[in-house]
Amino acid sequence: MPAVFPPLKTGAVAQYPATKTNQFISFVVRFLDGADQRYRQFPAPLRSWVVKLNMLDEAELSQLEQFFIAQEGSAGTFSFMDPWTQTVFANCSLNQDTFQFAVQGELQGTAQLVVVENRA
Repeated sequence: MPAVFPPLKTGAVAQYPATKTNQFISFVVRFLDGADQRYRQFPAPLRSWVVKLNMLDEAELSQLEQFFIAQEGSAGTFSFMDPWTQTVFANCSLNQDTFQFAVQGELQGTAQLVVVENRA
C-alpha cells in the first residue's frame, strides 16, 4: 500500500497560513537576430506546499517523525492531499533530509515540512 502524508487529529494535513506554489519550467531558444522562442518543459505546473504545523501534541509530532523516517527524507514517495482543493497527488516527496521540530511545552510542538510533486 502506498504511503500517505499523515493528517493531524483534526483530519487536516496543514494549518494556516500555509503556502502553495505552482512553478512552470520553460526553455528559451534565442536566435541570432535577437528573437526568441519559448517552450514549456511540462504541460502542467510543478506544485509544492510548505506545511507549517503548530500546537501539535506529542502523538502528532511522533507520527510526523515516524513518517519522515519511513520516507527516508527526500528519498521516498507518497500521496498528498492539497489542502485547498482536496485533490490527491499520488507522486510526492519531501524536499528535505532533516526533520526539524520544536517543543515549547504541552501541546506546543511545531514542525515544518516541504512537499513537492514529482514528475513521472
